[in-house]
Amino acid sequence: MSSHPIPGNEQDVSRVIDGMVRMGAEVVHSGIADVHASGHAKAEDLKMMLSIVQPDWFIPVHGEYRHLVAHAKLARKMGVAADHILVCTDGDQVALDKKGVTPSAQVPAGYLFVDGIIGDVGHGVLRDRQVLAAEGVVVVFVGVEFESGRISLGPQIITRGWVHAPEAEDLLDECAEAVGKAVTELFANGRPEPDSVQRVVRRAAGRFVNERTKRRPMIVPVVMET
Repeated sequence: MSSHPIPGNEQDVSRVIDGMVRMGAEVVHSGIADVHASGHAKAEDLKMMLSIVQPDWFIPVHGEYRHLVAHAKLARKMGVAADHILVCTDGDQVALDKKGVTPSAQVPAGYLFVDGIIGDVGHGVLRDRQVLAAEGVVVVFVGVEFESGRISLGPQIITRGWVHAPEAEDLLDECAEAVGKAVTELFANGRPEPDSVQRVVRRAAGRFVNERTKRRPMIVPVVMET
């Protein structure tokens, strides 16, 4: 295998090597022998291409910005006029006309994360997914009679990815007790709005979870008016 695994593909490449070895093959790769051959052109290859094409205008493409600048320097060495070389980055727009090639504008060119048939899912959604994957989620259900300030349902804790519920019933009961106490204290000071109750539920559950387990799962408060 004459090239290093592309970063991010190491596990897939490792599985391929294991599969080939299981089939009886002897696999030679850059981890055990000097067999790496880059798929990218060397400077001399680029100079040869420039000498063959002899471009009037030149825009280097592919690679990091430092690679683009290095490619532009090669073009100057090969006779392309400095003012006929444009080093562009993602989003740069150029105009081609009778006068040549000139920068004209910029267009948005950030990362676009596509989820199924939905367009850009946004950084907020990705951040939430990272929290869910790393820490899990805790859903707190509370039913409240806002007229009397009495808790009529729960608090009930449902968790996924935080603790295994059958093995942590005592912990979940303590979390529910902490939330119930916080809600009761809130109503003792007046008649709050539903949003205020949700914030108190989230804060009380989050504080308990963090203090007892040193973790920060996503807390989802569900306050029902009964």
